[in-house]
Amino acid sequence: MDDRDFTAYGASHLGAVLVLVLGIVVLLAVGRRLRDPGDLLGKTLAVFLALAVLPLQLLYFTPGYWNPVRTLPVQLCDVAAVVAVVALWTHLRWAVALTYFWGITLTTQAVITPDLSTDFPDLTFLLFWVMHIGTVWAAVHLTWTRGIHPDWRRYGVAVAVTAVWAVAVFCLNLAIGSNYGYLNAKPGAATALDLLGPWPWYVLAEVAIIAAVWALMTWPWVGREAPAPQDSRDHPPRPRLAP
Repeated sequence: MDDRDFTAYGASHLGAVLVLVLGIVVLLAVGRRLRDPGDLLGKTLAVFLALAVLPLQLLYFTPGYWNPVRTLPVQLCDVAAVVAVVALWTHLRWAVALTYFWGITLTTQAVITPDLSTDFPDLTFLLFWVMHIGTVWAAVHLTWTRGIHPDWRRYGVAVAVTAVWAVAVFCLNLAIGSNYGYLNAKPGAATALDLLGPWPWYVLAEVAIIAAVWALMTWPWVGREAPAPQDSRDHPPRPRLAP
């Protein structure tokens, strides 16, 4: 492990944010111009994210890193990275919606206020940033380059899946004394949760805010979608009446 401590908005943090922003610019500028019906760019990003994240996740189970209260891959960003790989490879609407909602809101929150203890080039640092940056890139590519947008049905799926994850992780925290997802206590570093009051009120406020923000993130896409044409097989033409 690296002995250097991570400093928020230090050189390594700003460098990671710069990589994130440059990648978004490239995806938007290049991805839209590619004639890529099979989404080779998205599949390449999926392979990169899988090959970069999975080996580093396995490293967490080695003696030098293993700590069940900190290194289990159950944080929402851990789950989001896996879902992002599925979404990039398959374009399944539920996976794309989860990547969109989780990546644009919760993952970017972790980018702005990262809860890290070690600095570059520690493997924990690399895992954190590859996972978070890759998830945001996936959300941007699928939504704005490929044009796969959420709807109210997928919004409901995202809220339900996130609620199930929160309940399961809250119970895990109680069982092993951990604080994954900061569901049982606030993180040590300063975050936006500090503005929402003490536990459990900040958790309830966070749920309400997330549901409202995700609804606002869904509404513009639904408003743009034209109604699907009716299928003649479902509505056969009426027979002509004889004169």
